[in-house]
Amino acid sequence: MRPMATLPGGFRAALLTGWIALAAAGIAYAQLKSIPNRAALPVLAAFLVVYPFYLVPAFPTLRARVVGWRLEAYAVASAVLPYLVCCCGAVPFQWGALVRLAALGLGMGLWYVALPARAVVDLAFLALIPAVLLGKFFDSIYVPLLPGWKDLVILGHLSLTEIAAMVLLVERRVPDPGYGFLPNQREWRIGAIHFLYFLAAGIPLLLLLGVARPPHPVPLWKVAASFVGFLWVLSLSEEFLVRGVLWHWIEQWTHSLTAALLLSSLVFGLIHLWFGGFPNFRWVAVTAVLGWFCGRARLKAGSIRAGMVTHALVVTARLFVA
Repeated sequence: MRPMATLPGGFRAALLTGWIALAAAGIAYAQLKSIPNRAALPVLAAFLVVYPFYLVPAFPTLRARVVGWRLEAYAVASAVLPYLVCCCGAVPFQWGALVRLAALGLGMGLWYVALPARAVVDLAFLALIPAVLLGKFFDSIYVPLLPGWKDLVILGHLSLTEIAAMVLLVERRVPDPGYGFLPNQREWRIGAIHFLYFLAAGIPLLLLLGVARPPHPVPLWKVAASFVGFLWVLSLSEEFLVRGVLWHWIEQWTHSLTAALLLSSLVFGLIHLWFGGFPNFRWVAVTAVLGWFCGRARLKAGSIRAGMVTHALVVTARLFVA
C-alpha cells in the first residue's frame, strides 16, 4: 500500500494544495527578487520539505501515530532536513550547524522523557522557544550564499514551532486548545468582533504612546498575503503557546480563569519587550492589551483559533500605520 494512501484525506488535500501554492509563491518570489535558480530551487524544495511536518500537529489522528521513538525521530528530521536541502545551493554546509540542529530537535523531543512534568520544567520548555529565537540560533545556520537574503531563518522558525507543538500535544499531553489552520464560521465572527474591540481601545493607546505613524495605502496583494502568513504562522504559534499551553497551566495552578487571562496577557506583552529595540515598554503595553482581547476571543469561542483571527487582523492592520 502506498504511504500517501494511509494518510487522512484532509491531510492529503492540505498537503497537495499547500505544495502547489508554495511552489507558485516561491517561483513568483524568486522572479520578483531576481534570485538565480541555483539558490531559489533548494530554498523552494526546503519549504516543500518542512511543510508536511508543519501540518502534522493540526491533525489529531495523524499526530497520535507519532509517539515514543517516532516523536524523537520526527523532531530531528524536521529540524535537519530543510537545512540539508538548502545546502544544495542556497546555504553552505557546516557540520557544526547540522549537529546543533539535530541537538535542538533531539533535546526538545526527549524533554519530557528525561524530565518530570512539573511547573518549573514546563516553564523552562516554554522559555526555550523565545531564547532560541531571541538568541538568533538559526542565523548562524541558515547563512545565505547570496548577500542580503535573510528570509531563510523562517525555515528554522517553522521547525521550532511544529516540534514544540508536537512535544506539548503528544508527549506532555496538553489538552488540544484548538490547534489548527482553519477557523470555523463562529470563530471568524468572534475573532473579528474582538478585533473591533481592540481597535476601540488600541487606537487611542497607540496615539497616546506615539507608536503609530499616519495611515498610508498598502497594496491589496500584500495585505492578503500578510494576513495568511500571520494567521498560519505568527498567530498560530503565539496563540498556541501563550493562550493554549501557558493559559492552561496557569488555570491549573491558580484555579482561576481570570488569572489565566490576566497573566497570559502580561506574559504576551513582556515577550515583545525586544520588539524594535530593547527595552520597548510601549510595545509591551500595546501587545498586553492585544493579548487581553485575543484571550477574550479564545474564552468566548473555546478555541485559540478565534484568538488567531483577532491577532492576525491586528498585525495585518498594523501594515497601514507601520
